[in-house]
Amino acid sequence: MESREKLLDTFQRTIDSPYCKYSKTRVCQGDILRDSPIIEWEFMDSSYKKYNIIKNTLPYIVVMTQDCDLEQDYNNRNEEVCEKHDKHMQSILVCPAYPAEKFRLGEHLEHIDRVMEKWNSKRFKKIKDQKNERFHFFGADSKMQVPELIIDFKHYYTIPRNTIYMMMDGHYLVTIRELFRESLSQRFSYFLSRIGLPKIKEK
Repeated sequence: MESREKLLDTFQRTIDSPYCKYSKTRVCQGDILRDSPIIEWEFMDSSYKKYNIIKNTLPYIVVMTQDCDLEQDYNNRNEEVCEKHDKHMQSILVCPAYPAEKFRLGEHLEHIDRVMEKWNSKRFKKIKDQKNERFHFFGADSKMQVPELIIDFKHYYTIPRNTIYMMMDGHYLVTIRELFRESLSQRFSYFLSRIGLPKIKEK
């Protein structure tokens, strides 16, 4: 039996990028789409009769919904006779991925008039080294046309399931490989499940 170290070395030599490209039949966890339209809405008053629609375009989004759920949804919808619809998904969870240089300068949301924090070299290095639990960093791959990207776990959206399937043809870029997307998924779920404890004053 090969040693764990040898297997890991073989894996590292065969995987030269965190990204791959598929001929798409279904949406997968870890899919990256670019120039993706997003619609936000809000009620104008307490009568709930008037609402405001805000249109936005995100440079990159990453599909975060678990892949097993996406697969079951796809298979269930493509059954010749679909008698039950409990595996159907209504919407898909995504996170925006911001170009790292714009993020570092605090300019990644200036197109919607939001002033964001700037990061000096020392603090930005912590983000790149995955040592800031709020953010996740992805390296660039010029062959795949992927720049350095940063996900802010406080920012996420849901997109209607059928809408994101319509977007795949014109907006799909690459898919994050399984191990890398599992790391992303674990860090995202950890951030969302963290518990904020109150500060207790010393008596």
